[in-house]
Amino acid sequence: MPVDVLVISPHADDAEFGAAGTVARWTREGRKVVYVVITNGDKGTTDRDLPPQRLSEIRTREQRAAARVLGVEDVVFMGYPDQGLEDTPAFRKDIVRQIRIHRPEIVLTSDPYRRYLWHRDHRVAGQVVMDAVYPFARDHLAYPDLMAEGLEPHKVKEVLFWAAEDINYRVDITDTFAWKVAALRCHESQVRELPMQDLEDWLRQRCAAMAEGEPFELAEAFHRVEIPW
Repeated sequence: MPVDVLVISPHADDAEFGAAGTVARWTREGRKVVYVVITNGDKGTTDRDLPPQRLSEIRTREQRAAARVLGVEDVVFMGYPDQGLEDTPAFRKDIVRQIRIHRPEIVLTSDPYRRYLWHRDHRVAGQVVMDAVYPFARDHLAYPDLMAEGLEPHKVKEVLFWAAEDINYRVDITDTFAWKVAALRCHESQVRELPMQDLEDWLRQRCAAMAEGEPFELAEAFHRVEIPW
């Protein structure tokens, strides 16, 4: 069954930092949202006594809990190794598969074009997702074996990149900010690694800055790309 929005996240918790308020707004408007989490998150800790497999299990559980808070019923875990993403035909095909399975109007992911300090997995994921959206998911001659599986080509209407420097689109999350905070708190293994003492206050300041100049108090900001053909 087609969904309205496909959120493709490099790691568990990335989507909550970047777009949880927007996701909560959309699900409360009745839109169907599906999460795809690319990596297993097995390196996201400073705790030397925490085995990678155990960490991965914890982060999977945390992501499911965060999704429930936001009203996201389906989370797909692709299981790629943390810090191991590469722009390969196989990875691109896996993303095309997810797009053709879920057939979203909108795709959300990490902006690959952020300059200087940026996690490599975020750069690679964003670039591969954009390539998968256009043109590979759309074209019937791309991956004909997927068509043989019944996965017909699909045209995504727009892509929203979170953590963008070139912001051209903002979503009012004033009424869903509390859900953003609650969803992020589900990622306990990651939140405790953060340097700020008051997560909610830090997030409120960030979201207020994103809403500057708008007629609402709090926002999440994106670079929006419309796919015209």
